[in-house]
Amino acid sequence: MSYSVKEMFYTLQGEGTHAGRPAVFCRFAGCNLWSGREADRAQAVCQFCDTEFVGTDGLGGGKFSTAADLAARIAAFWPTGADSAQERRFVVLTGGEPLLQVDPALIEALHAQGFMVAVETNGTIAAPAGLDWICVSPKAGSTLVQKSGHELKVVVPQAGFGPSELKVLEALDFAQCRVQALDSADAHARRVAMDWAVQWCLDNPRWMLSVQTHKSLGIR
Repeated sequence: MSYSVKEMFYTLQGEGTHAGRPAVFCRFAGCNLWSGREADRAQAVCQFCDTEFVGTDGLGGGKFSTAADLAARIAAFWPTGADSAQERRFVVLTGGEPLLQVDPALIEALHAQGFMVAVETNGTIAAPAGLDWICVSPKAGSTLVQKSGHELKVVVPQAGFGPSELKVLEALDFAQCRVQALDSADAHARRVAMDWAVQWCLDNPRWMLSVQTHKSLGIR
């Protein structure tokens, strides 16, 4: 199959278990929960996305006809001379919704390039075999298909994901459960969301707080 990629860039992972780890981010174009058009946001299943994933015109973006071509392009973002034998290369496949496109051929090609392969998904599509790290961020109103993985990350508050729903998610087969405060341009709303997330973790120690450190650091 061919692959449509919005952008690629080399940075530090900003959140979750791998926060602070150097990584190549590969952002796939397209999502199944929102078109990416502002005119459609109010009717979308996911209404709070802050990511640009429409088209293939970003840095490193484009259409790739084979898994090997895309894996080679991702590898080109890893710093020249870095010793991947000592610390395995790390790539984060994100979107949009990456599992609309990620397949076993791409995972195999990335492994051949020496990468540990992580995916950040909304969980509405079953993950293919071979992924090294699966982070699922479910969205209220969607059907959760991928019910296991390494990291569950729930953005709060979300209408439809209150305490009882979070307790149901807690029982799924994830190594880690995290809540992440909904970002907002409104400082008061941002503070309210963070206070809720912090208190939830304090009251429910199975959960940990996910913090978007890349935003506070001013990096991508």
